[in-house]
Amino acid sequence: KIEGRLKAPEYVAATTSVYRKALDAAWNKRYPEQATPLAPFSEQDGRYALEMTFSRGLSTGWLEGVDNQKLVHARFGKKRGLRLGMVERIERDGVWLALDYEVKAGDGVVLDRGRPDEREEGGRITSVDTEKNRSFIRFLRDSINWQRVTVGDTVYKTSDPALDKALRQSYQVEQPNYKRPISATVRGQVGQPLILSLQDEEGRVVEVESNQAIEAAQNRPADEAALRKQLGRLGSTAFHLDALDNQLADGCMIPASTLNQLRRDAVDQLIALRARPLRWQLTENRELNREKGDLKTEASSLTPSSHSSDLKSPSYLIPYVRNWEQFDTALTLPYTEIYIELEDPRKYAEAVQRAREAEQQDGRKREIWVAPPRMFKTGEDFITKQLLKCGADGFLARNHEHLNALSQHRMRGDFSLNVANHLTAHYLIDHWKLERLTASYDLNTTQIDALLRNSQPGWFEITLHQHMPMFHMEHCVFCAFLSEGKDFRDCGRPCDTQQVQLKDRVGALHPLKADAGCRNTLFNSKAQTGADFALDMAKNGAAAFRIEFLNESGDEVRRTMKHYDALLRGELDAETLWKELKLINQLGVTRGTLTR
Repeated sequence: KIEGRLKAPEYVAATTSVYRKALDAAWNKRYPEQATPLAPFSEQDGRYALEMTFSRGLSTGWLEGVDNQKLVHARFGKKRGLRLGMVERIERDGVWLALDYEVKAGDGVVLDRGRPDEREEGGRITSVDTEKNRSFIRFLRDSINWQRVTVGDTVYKTSDPALDKALRQSYQVEQPNYKRPISATVRGQVGQPLILSLQDEEGRVVEVESNQAIEAAQNRPADEAALRKQLGRLGSTAFHLDALDNQLADGCMIPASTLNQLRRDAVDQLIALRARPLRWQLTENRELNREKGDLKTEASSLTPSSHSSDLKSPSYLIPYVRNWEQFDTALTLPYTEIYIELEDPRKYAEAVQRAREAEQQDGRKREIWVAPPRMFKTGEDFITKQLLKCGADGFLARNHEHLNALSQHRMRGDFSLNVANHLTAHYLIDHWKLERLTASYDLNTTQIDALLRNSQPGWFEITLHQHMPMFHMEHCVFCAFLSEGKDFRDCGRPCDTQQVQLKDRVGALHPLKADAGCRNTLFNSKAQTGADFALDMAKNGAAAFRIEFLNESGDEVRRTMKHYDALLRGELDAETLWKELKLINQLGVTRGTLTR
């Protein structure tokens, strides 16, 4: 699989060519007995083509193990191409440098001064002179503002017209480099129309028939050789004739003009058919149905889990906290359930202990639900073992490993299970005995309402307030830029003491958090609120509403929970709550994905 969005044709040509050659070379090396003759593959030439067509720098990712220092340098966020060297001396029309790679007249370069957010100097090279291992690259006079160029700037080769021309020649050709096999079937008999069907390698079939009936042959009846000759004339199309099934009756005379016209019509139809989206057909999953019954049952006949919430339960809030100040504040508030997510799973036992001490002081029962790391990878069982020792009342299942590993304990499904329809909800509730499910964050309020109507509303928990997690990644920014370590074993865990925010193109600062597996989640700077839709969702049966906090202070937690309580009791309208949230959250609030 090769991924690329909004890339030029040259990029597609380069990447497919380079990886095709690399795969073929690897196959020949692995299976020499099946080796086929190949053109020599140069990894250096391949890397050059990849870097010149589009690259911010190449990396093997995690294929050689986690090394946060190597994945991304973050010095620029745009295409750069090949690094040529650093400016050593500046003259009127060019610069001197020790070239790491060859350049020639016509190539394009950029002079990188380390400020990718500003306009950068660069242009086409007019000539290259070399003296004593140093090269002078000259530009058109007055094409560069030399006041914005300094010694030490990095020079990148960003354009190679010769490479671009070679890549274009690989696909701008009269005959496609690769033609897909098709099979043809010819049917008919004297007095009836001639029928031609074509089928591609993926099973698409088109059929055409002649306007005139087949006549009896006077001399030479149509045979397979004549049919193959005419039907094989596929010219500049993307097909070649592979198999031919001749089902003509004996003695048929088929004019070449008739075959040619049918072939052209059939090819046009096949091309049009291939351009259409695939039509998926749902088939019955008998094994699943044997275990769970028919999942297509209407919502009214679905049997709620014995653990599911009472449909008539009044609406209530659940605070979700991420640090000790928030947790200690939540313990003082009148909520029976508290969700907690900490970067260090060893600290969950302390959270449970604090809750039990609070219970002894005021006699009020509290349920502490622990949120494990969002991802689980083989070899991370130690994290699960730490969770099981903490004494929590229950756990949020955030992936399918949690469903299995925590199955002997109370569980609720978190948003990352991506429950977006009633079929998934029914399966998870029934099969894993989850007490509740968090509705997918991909759903807007209209879709959430549909989910509630087509299921038991008491199954679901709606996240009413949160900083939306925008992406989750293995790469640890804390480790990469606040330490010299490769991973958690030698980074010193700067995430325990430092806060990191990433600034986007409009200047918004988005908070970054690390988890126990050292994976990072980037959260939206603005809090998302569903205040406008809360009462409608409650009317449709939703009872449990989650209020998530990120970096808020204890006072902000207290005030936010107070306002949402007033909203659910009908003492505060959504517009007033919206204004209050704007005052509490300095970065503002948004309706985000919940907008209808």
